[in-house]
Amino acid sequence: MERITSLQNPRIKQLLKLSKARERELQQLFVIEGFHEVSIAAKEGYDLQELFLFPEASSRHPVQQLVDSLQGTCRMAEVSRQVFERIAYRDNSDGIVATAVPRYRRLEDLRLSDNPFLIVLEAVEKPGNLGAIVRTADASQADAVIVCDRQTDIYNPNAVRASIGCLFSTQVVTATSAETLQWLRQKNIRVFGASLQAATWYHETDMTVPCAIVMGTESNGLTDFWTSQSDANIKIPMRGVIDSLNVSVATAVLAFEAMRQRGFATPAPKSGAR
Repeated sequence: MERITSLQNPRIKQLLKLSKARERELQQLFVIEGFHEVSIAAKEGYDLQELFLFPEASSRHPVQQLVDSLQGTCRMAEVSRQVFERIAYRDNSDGIVATAVPRYRRLEDLRLSDNPFLIVLEAVEKPGNLGAIVRTADASQADAVIVCDRQTDIYNPNAVRASIGCLFSTQVVTATSAETLQWLRQKNIRVFGASLQAATWYHETDMTVPCAIVMGTESNGLTDFWTSQSDANIKIPMRGVIDSLNVSVATAVLAFEAMRQRGFATPAPKSGAR
């Protein structure tokens, strides 16, 4: 395995450029950090291009097993401490950084369960919130996350990190709000918009049917497009001095209420067109 000790190495320079959305689009690559996250990406069939290892930090994981599974499929290198501290995005890292080819799905690619539950995000701005919501989608076994009119790259390093690998195991799609609404109507999926001005409490809303919750922006909430088109607008009781929750927290509250109403039943296997 090649050993890299210089920050001037061309491979390291190209890797560092991927912190910028423009470079991710240009190179058609994004960065994954951590043994757990890289392992999930590999398991889910992501095309890993390069793997950088700092053995001193990765020794607590079965790294050799991961390396063996990727032999012949991606380029690998061992890096020095100085190089790894430069390429790592987080503290207390696992000593593993990889690059991978992004996977972009379309609405028509989604595989739905017999009784789908989806999370729709309108113009989400903060990649950390996006990643946290994808993590909630995995935990609640939502069918998919649909990012409408996106304001952030779904493969932003902060989104990848906050999802702790769930971005690779969850169906995530980008589309416009108009495309998404039309698709939901075609699939006979009820639309519940999360709104501060809603008249219906979320826990009094029937989420046992095929449905989607639509979450607004961190700053302004849902636009009139969704509040006027939703089958019902729902809200969470706020008992303190503030009038709203962080969007990722609010999504978790609504998603697990849907799961509670459904008896926390494991969704039936997803199929193609529904």
